[in-house]
This record gives sequence, structure tokens and C-alpha cells, in this order.
Amino acid sequence: MANPILIAPSILSADFAKLGEEVRAIDKAGCDWVHVDVMDGHFVPNISIGPGVVEAIRPHTRKPLDVHLMIAPVDPYIEAFAKAGSDSITVHAEAGPHLDRSLQLIRAAGKRAGVSLTPQTTETGLAYVLDRLDLILVMSVNPGFGGQKFIPAMLEKIARVRAMIGTRSIHLEVDGGITADNARDCTRAGADVLVAGSAVFKGGKYAENIAAIRAAATKT
Repeated sequence: MANPILIAPSILSADFAKLGEEVRAIDKAGCDWVHVDVMDGHFVPNISIGPGVVEAIRPHTRKPLDVHLMIAPVDPYIEAFAKAGSDSITVHAEAGPHLDRSLQLIRAAGKRAGVSLTPQTTETGLAYVLDRLDLILVMSVNPGFGGQKFIPAMLEKIARVRAMIGTRSIHLEVDGGITADNARDCTRAGADVLVAGSAVFKGGKYAENIAAIRAAATKT
């Protein structure tokens, strides 16, 4: 049976001056996960938040905190993000030479383990770590900034990753430029988790925006 489609708003597009309030708002509006983009100004050209912010927002929702580490090196920070209240921790395949070790650290911390691929990275390297994975995240923009446009070529990559997953219990998440206009293309290709930042937070109509993405993603 196919997984239900999950919507994970990215708080990168939230108002950081009232982040707890924003997290409560998207929770009430019907999000499934809360996506937390962590950037270090080194692996990606931006700096966002650290473990302290994850810890601060944890009391504001019972929804899973889907923490996406766009940082390098990544291993020294896994424990801190786990202790801060992350439910899943996703690391980039490009962030270090020992992906299997990173995934073991996440699992040892009792968290769901994910791996992310930037647009230029082939999925073939995941074949030998599939047994460590709960989540594969396909970046559909170049990571580092919100508000970018979806790269259409990533639809073929999503389909290849879905084929690789097969019957395994691994979520396939897509992050970058997701809107109601392309959500169905992503789910048809095989995605079951959609990360949306600008498309959820625009106009402050969180419930309406989440519902629109979900309706488009599940349209027959």
C-alpha cells in the first residue's frame, strides 16, 4: 500500500521573530511534519539555525520535527540535534566521506535517519545504505535559499529513487520550489512527503495553502 501524502512546511519561510507562534499556526493548519532547514554558511551559502532553536520550538508542536542538516562536517552535530528534540535527522550524501557512519549515529541516537541529494548528485550511491534509511530527500532546487523555482529534471530523479526504494518502508521527500502547481507531478513520480516553504507561508493563509497543496498532490 502506498504511503499517504504528507505535507511538511519549511520554517525557513516563517517569521523568525515569532517562530513558536508560526510553528503552532502551521500545526493547527494541518501540517503533517515541521521541516527544519539547518544551514551553516559553509556547505550552503546561508546560515539559519542551530540545535538551540530546535529545542526552543519543540514544545510548540507534537508533530514530528523533520530536521534537514545542510552542514559539513555533520557528524559532530548529530547528537546535539537529536537531544534538541528532532524526530528525524537528514544528512547530505555530499557532506562527508562516510555516509554509512553518519546514518549509524542517527539511528544510535534513536532518530529516523534520512539522506539528501542535491540536484547534481546521482542516486546510485544510496544502494549500499538503503538498510540504514527511513527517508530519502531529493532536493529540487540548489540548497541554501528559500523561494527558488523547482528544477523539472528532478522529476525523473524522483522516479528513479522510488524504483530503488521498491517495497522498502522508506519515505521519499522532495524539497524545493514545491507549489500546488507541481505537487501532483512530484507525487506521480513517487514522492510521498512534500516540503513547501513559501507556498505555505505566503499571505498568512496557512490552512488554505496546505489544503491546496494536499488537494493537488492527491488529485486522481
